[in-house]
Amino acid sequence: MAAMMAVSPVQAQTMEERLRTQLRSATQQLQQLQSQQAQLNAAKTTAETQRDAAQKELEQLRAQLGKAQGQAEQMAQQQEAVRDAARAQAAASNEQLGKFKAAYDELLGIARAKDAEGRKLQVALTERDSQLKLCEQKNDQMYAAGKEILAAYESFSTGDLLKIRQPLAREARVQFDEQAQAYGDKLYDGKYDPRMAQQQQQQQQQQPEGKPVQQ
Repeated sequence: MAAMMAVSPVQAQTMEERLRTQLRSATQQLQQLQSQQAQLNAAKTTAETQRDAAQKELEQLRAQLGKAQGQAEQMAQQQEAVRDAARAQAAASNEQLGKFKAAYDELLGIARAKDAEGRKLQVALTERDSQLKLCEQKNDQMYAAGKEILAAYESFSTGDLLKIRQPLAREARVQFDEQAQAYGDKLYDGKYDPRMAQQQQQQQQQQPEGKPVQQ
């Protein structure tokens, strides 16, 4: 029994060190999550700016397309009016009409490319939103776990230490170990993993409409 009383303080000190280590780990992971959240916010702002610029450019191209189409139609009408009067003028009009048609086709191709780019940017923005939401969720979980660990550390009184040091206090030590393990599990669950955001996005794409995705 004297040997058990000699070992118990060491075990209690080890448990206290584990709590301190977990608290430091929670603080570091919380700082990392906050940094990652700031990076995701910056990436989201950049994606939104690129998307808005692409949409504005697409609108300008559509306006140019409408103008070019109107000019092409006007040239076609002029061609009909002067066909009988002067074949040379009609030929020149045909050539100019071909140029307008080529410009129209070119602008149409650019507009379609910009439209596809806009859709890609929207998909990227949606992915960033998913990552940001997951990061915020994990940040909240990590913050809550850190508060619990800090509260447990602050509430760890001398009486609790004496209970653990008692030779027959096996149940108290087991309960203390289980609580420490639970805190460790919460810290692990609150760790941010970008692959989880990708998995959630894939689940949302495969999930039928109207049915929420289980997290």
